[in-house]
Amino acid sequence: MTTSLHELYGKQVRLADGMMLRRETDNRSYLMELTSNNLLHNYELEATLVTEPYLPENMHGGWESPTCQLRGHFLGHWLSAAAMRIYETDDAELKAKADAIVKRLKTCQEANGGGWAASIPEKYLFRIANGKPIWAPQYAIHKTFMGLVDMYRFAGNELALTIADDFADWFVNWTDKFTRDQLDDILDFETGGMLEIWVNLYEITGKEKYLTLMARYYRGRLFDSLLKGEDPLTNMHANTTIPEVIGACEAYEATGDKKYRDIAEAYWNQAVTERGMYATGGQTNGEIWGPKMSLSNRMGLKTQEHCTVYNMIRLADYMFRWTKDPAYADYIERNIYNGVMAQTYWHYEGTNGYAPTTPTEGLIAYFLPMRAGAYKGWGSKTNDFFCCHGSMVQANATFNRYMYYQDDKDIYVNQYWDSDAYIDINGTNVTLSQRRDPLTGSFHLSSTSSGKHTINRTAAEYAHNPDTHMIYLHIQTDNPVDMNLNIRIPWWITEACEIKVNDELYTTTEEKTSYVTVSRTFENDDIVSIRLKKGITIYPLPDDEDMVAFMYGPEVLCGLCDEERTLYFEGDEKPENMLIHENEREWGFWRSQFRTKGQDPGMRFLPLNQIGYEKYCVYFPLKYVD
Repeated sequence: MTTSLHELYGKQVRLADGMMLRRETDNRSYLMELTSNNLLHNYELEATLVTEPYLPENMHGGWESPTCQLRGHFLGHWLSAAAMRIYETDDAELKAKADAIVKRLKTCQEANGGGWAASIPEKYLFRIANGKPIWAPQYAIHKTFMGLVDMYRFAGNELALTIADDFADWFVNWTDKFTRDQLDDILDFETGGMLEIWVNLYEITGKEKYLTLMARYYRGRLFDSLLKGEDPLTNMHANTTIPEVIGACEAYEATGDKKYRDIAEAYWNQAVTERGMYATGGQTNGEIWGPKMSLSNRMGLKTQEHCTVYNMIRLADYMFRWTKDPAYADYIERNIYNGVMAQTYWHYEGTNGYAPTTPTEGLIAYFLPMRAGAYKGWGSKTNDFFCCHGSMVQANATFNRYMYYQDDKDIYVNQYWDSDAYIDINGTNVTLSQRRDPLTGSFHLSSTSSGKHTINRTAAEYAHNPDTHMIYLHIQTDNPVDMNLNIRIPWWITEACEIKVNDELYTTTEEKTSYVTVSRTFENDDIVSIRLKKGITIYPLPDDEDMVAFMYGPEVLCGLCDEERTLYFEGDEKPENMLIHENEREWGFWRSQFRTKGQDPGMRFLPLNQIGYEKYCVYFPLKYVD
């Protein structure tokens, strides 16, 4: 073990947040909607098990088309997402489907001679070795390995491990033929997370062959450059390298070799600390890293690829577990709200009698445009299958992650969504239930509800939107338990945070990106309350302080406009005051909707994760006037 801090997830954390559960449900429905025959088509075609002289019904297109060199990549993502949901919920129907798919993959492997289990030909890898053009075969193959390993780790499927272990022998034999220089040339073609897979299989099996593969898949041209303090990222493809560095993270945790940790920390420094980011947390355009602290000339239609969002969240998780630095939790929060939630499973929220003129759902936006007046380009369910389809199903199967961490009796509360964490502290079972009080004072949630509307003090006390995250942590334990509850104070608070224990003030703090530690012997039914005041903040581009985005708490706000708009304000006025609440309340909900004040013409602002097909603008030039 390289760190005593571990994440609570799977059955240790249950979501209760309606917004997150809706997305998990949408994801599960999509996993079940795709037929096994179509998911497996390219594998069975490669194994010469397809004999029908016609195209399958609803055959998958896009990157899953039999004419695409990455065909079959999505099934690995599917298996991984299914396995993670099974691990969390014991979904028997999904497990039956996933187990049956694994069994058919074994049949494909046997038809291929007992080793090869991919959806593409072996000759693709020989083309790499011969320096001939080909897309990214090891990227696609990694997805198959990932799905199999996750089906073993999270769903207990032993056959999946057998397939992966036998498939690995092919790579031992293939790589045995090359010198180090030749291997480095091969690794210049995108390998995805192959290094991570070899580490995972080494941890599971302890077999020497995986140490051999780990050494052969050491990406020296990237890793050694990072270790020297160089910048190997500017204008280079981002999601080629993030999975490789995640492999280094896994290698550090499996072997304790500090070199791998140094690689990961150097990468984070180069990719985030020294490079800067958009208000959303994204950093790329056209899938490449831009120059350091220079984003103003990179705001196009292909900013913030979803795969980079998901993989950088994963990388931030490693960094947090090693350092306990809340800045990484802030980063994860920012990317979930403004990346995963902004680019996947969008639903139209309308009202009775108001007919939308655009589709009412959006599945996956490959990119999140930062260009003024752009709109999100939503992919289809069966005719795109670009890489972000895959990271979409995985990201939306992991909403119960990144929330709670444990180090003996230290518990870290990192994210604020309704949930229950089941914790063992030195043999004492503790349930930590997190719930947010919306401070509405109303149980009347819609026009089709039971109509319950109890008269109470809260409804009148908060006549307007309180701009507050009010969080309650309810401790349930059979016996008194010594526990240190480390509560994250996020970067976006606008006033001092107030912490109470059983309605008595414990402390207040104005220190952002920090922890407040509530250390005590907790009794059953103790309640810790956290008041996080939020408001409008501005987030300028790192290379242009007069080009700003507006945020409401952790959420990026977008102006609804067809082209760039300059916002004007007087020199003694704060830009944050340009936005005021609009339509602040509907039924029993406070709404995060705003409009400009003092601008001609005015403009509406919505959270980026609520934008569907509207044209929008994230960044606005500011102009000071006398």
